[in-house]
Amino acid sequence: MNETYDIVVIGGGIHGVGVGQAAAASGLTVCVLEKSNGLAYGTSSRSSKLIHGGLRYLETGQLPLVYECLRERRYLLKNAPGLVKLQPFFIPIYDNSSRNPLMIRLGLTLYALLGKLTADTRFRKLKKNEWDSIPGLKHEGLQAIFQFYDGQTDDAALTRAVMQSAEGLGAKLHLNAEVQNIEIDSNGCSMAYLKNGEKNHCHAKVIVNAAGPWAHKVAAGITPQQSTPEIELVAGTHIVLQKLPIPGIIYAESPVDNRPIFIMPWKGHTLVGTTERRYHGNPDDIKPSAEEIDYLLKSVAHYFPAQTQLREQLKASFAGCRVLPASEGNANRKPRETSLIMDDPKRPKILSIYGGKLTAYRATAEQVMKKLSPVFGTSCRARTTRNIALRNKDSITSRL
Repeated sequence: MNETYDIVVIGGGIHGVGVGQAAAASGLTVCVLEKSNGLAYGTSSRSSKLIHGGLRYLETGQLPLVYECLRERRYLLKNAPGLVKLQPFFIPIYDNSSRNPLMIRLGLTLYALLGKLTADTRFRKLKKNEWDSIPGLKHEGLQAIFQFYDGQTDDAALTRAVMQSAEGLGAKLHLNAEVQNIEIDSNGCSMAYLKNGEKNHCHAKVIVNAAGPWAHKVAAGITPQQSTPEIELVAGTHIVLQKLPIPGIIYAESPVDNRPIFIMPWKGHTLVGTTERRYHGNPDDIKPSAEEIDYLLKSVAHYFPAQTQLREQLKASFAGCRVLPASEGNANRKPRETSLIMDDPKRPKILSIYGGKLTAYRATAEQVMKKLSPVFGTSCRARTTRNIALRNKDSITSRL
């Protein structure tokens, strides 16, 4: 099979399908290639399931990122009400917490300001007689509880919904399609890929490498060889427990190392995460470690001491990888900005996406299209995706 497109996107995660949607909305021919038999195979199904501004990023001065994510949260709450729901978050503060009530209040105030003081940025301090509204929460040493609101989603379903939107706009999707090699030529790029074991070829004016943790592997198959940024993979584990009687999402510090963790209602169960550790293996092989599972169980037990049988309540665990800039120090404090790397900034034929946030996928896709505008010129009608509704049909059939 030989096909020709304006853009071929490698990777069926949230950023890949987001670019597919943005390209199709702009009137370009686009195809998304995904190596597995379903979308959201990697990080996009193994996240904390949150559509949020990222309150903790305020501490590291990443205000533009928080502003962007809060803006994108507003769009998703409007465009995907069946997929993104506003949930109450509760921050308990104890005598030994690393952040005191004043710090939390200031942080939530700045968060609200960055969110333009809309109704969904409201917060309050719970009265002491309201503490029992979180059944089982440890009261010993408890100084205060703050409540604010952020979004929650089914990350894999959101990814599928964006691809459904892209297909409705004319995009194509090939599953079980693994890239073998890419050659840059005078008119763009030629690519060979295997689909169900059969070799296929296609040509595109631009290839967007949105392979997430596999982006370096894709880049290694490009001729001529491309320069790539220094990155590292950071693994995160979540566990799923039987349902705890919590009225919303608990946003607390792990008693082990003060890292932020979430304890969340999730589809009739409780989702807890995440850990962070550097990962040097194949992203296909990542699994939760026993130490990570113990870490999360200890964290839940610390805040809900009456839950003495948590290990018996463990229903499942999963792990995924994120791409972050390579550097020394705590992975939890690394910058989360997305990097867009091009072979030629003036007229790119290859663009690779490194990093990125689930919440900001749409904004990242628009940034990609702006970078590619010199290639397509007037043939590309710039159309924003910020008002395109996403339907929760969740009915993409397998392209086998």
